[in-house]
Amino acid sequence: MKATKKLWGESCFDRYSFGLLISLELLMSFTFLGYIHIPPISVTIAYLPILAAGCLLGPVQSVIVGCVFGLASMYKASATYVLPADAVFSPFLSGSPAGSLLLSIGTRALFGLVIGVLFFAARKRERYRIWIGVISAIAPKVHSLLVYTTMGILFPELGYRYSTAFHWKWNDTVFAVICVIVVEVLWAVYQSDTIQSIKYCMDQSQSIHNPYASGKMNLFFAAFEFFLLCMAFCAADYFSQRESYMLKQHGVAVSEQISFDLMHLQIQFLIAFVSLNMISVILLIGIYRYMEYKEYKGEMDELTGIMGRRMFLYYCEKAQKENSGDLARRGWFLFVDVDYFKEINDTLGHGVGDKVLREIAMNLHRIFGDDGKVGRIGGDEFALIVEKSMESQELKRRLDQFLDVISGILSDKKVSCSIGAYQFVFPQNVKDLLTETDDMLYKAKEKGRACYVVRACGDDEN
Repeated sequence: MKATKKLWGESCFDRYSFGLLISLELLMSFTFLGYIHIPPISVTIAYLPILAAGCLLGPVQSVIVGCVFGLASMYKASATYVLPADAVFSPFLSGSPAGSLLLSIGTRALFGLVIGVLFFAARKRERYRIWIGVISAIAPKVHSLLVYTTMGILFPELGYRYSTAFHWKWNDTVFAVICVIVVEVLWAVYQSDTIQSIKYCMDQSQSIHNPYASGKMNLFFAAFEFFLLCMAFCAADYFSQRESYMLKQHGVAVSEQISFDLMHLQIQFLIAFVSLNMISVILLIGIYRYMEYKEYKGEMDELTGIMGRRMFLYYCEKAQKENSGDLARRGWFLFVDVDYFKEINDTLGHGVGDKVLREIAMNLHRIFGDDGKVGRIGGDEFALIVEKSMESQELKRRLDQFLDVISGILSDKKVSCSIGAYQFVFPQNVKDLLTETDDMLYKAKEKGRACYVVRACGDDEN
């Protein structure tokens, strides 16, 4: 798992961005989006996602996107109607399978590596935006140089040499300008405050325990994409058969070669369709993660950083359901009330009162956080659910530790809490937990505060 994170990065947002770039690469390779036709010139822009991956993410990602571009070009070159110069990219038509693989995939992977390393170095320079623009401008010629040099070595009969890459035409200028504009705009958008805020929210959504999060949503997205994939396969097969039938009805003899090319084209359509669906699904998942975290933050207590009342009670309900199968399992529910908190606020100020609340929340989380969850359910009142089995003596030891630690929060006044603790058996009605624990808290206050009252299953409070 650690090796995987190191390879793909820690950022959830970047992983989704990487998925988008792969899907976009496939979509551009198999549709008109990857090519601009302005008679009399034709400009290829299908490897723009490689530049985006190298600039925004890193060399590893740009190499992989380069491989995807190479695989796409190799597949398209495998049609029987392509020109000889294109057929050398196909291991099935070139007569040199190894050479075609090296030409179609190897050169694109190397291109991704070179571009990724150049962008990585540029980002470390002082005027990195200028260097990003320069690299984007020369990227088309770098790609051409790698491809033509490899073609000249492996397939010299075609007449291409490394020097072919240095022939400058109007379409080269157009493509260089497009590359600079696209990469610079993507970099500016990626670094904008809005995108960085979205990135932060999505990344945080992966590192928190959100009670509102549902694993069923991942299953839903997977099932949705699988359904779309099946429909795409069915559509590709159907239209391939209908095209063959239509040609026969018009008196065109459909040979096996024509049938192969028809299916070849339908598979291209299939891949483009699936890529578009993947882009949609990734965007939907990203929006879901973003909104999920915003909802989570809205339910967190801003002052103490722990759960607010609504989220905490929801978590308790969820915990009861998740542990309903283990009828012998026991847990603890606690109320923690700060003693004479109004007096602290009135005499020492609200700033000191806020400090007391934060320290109490922090110590509750530090002492009990590995075994349960803490929530702030009122102004000076906290609640705690312990889901793991814990003996009464261990609970009392931790409560003693907690009371001792918080007593020294303020230098000129002792801070204390009244605590009620109630042991229960899963599953338990949360309303009953609140009632029983509140009764224990009331008895702790009756005993003079700065103490706890604990009731274990089958025992009287003590």
